[in-house]
Amino acid sequence: MDFTFLEELTRTIKSRRNASPEKSYTARLLNGGPKKVSAKIMEEAAETVIAALVEDKKRLVEEAADLIYHLLVLLELKESGLAEVIAELETRRR
Repeated sequence: MDFTFLEELTRTIKSRRNASPEKSYTARLLNGGPKKVSAKIMEEAAETVIAALVEDKKRLVEEAADLIYHLLVLLELKESGLAEVIAELETRRR
């Protein structure tokens, strides 16, 4: 499976740091700080769980995508990234 898209999405999120919050949802999230982004992650996580329990696969995938997107925004906000998460997962696998 090719995860190039996630790398591109991460770069796009990073580029939104200096974008206008009026024109970019990502810029609004980044400007809102970790509290705002964390609240969105909690909301999306709950919606993902609900979708897994009582909705169809399509809805679960949609909610999981929202959750991953918001997590990537939080990682960017905290000056971290997907590469660091993957590296951590790799150390746990060993």
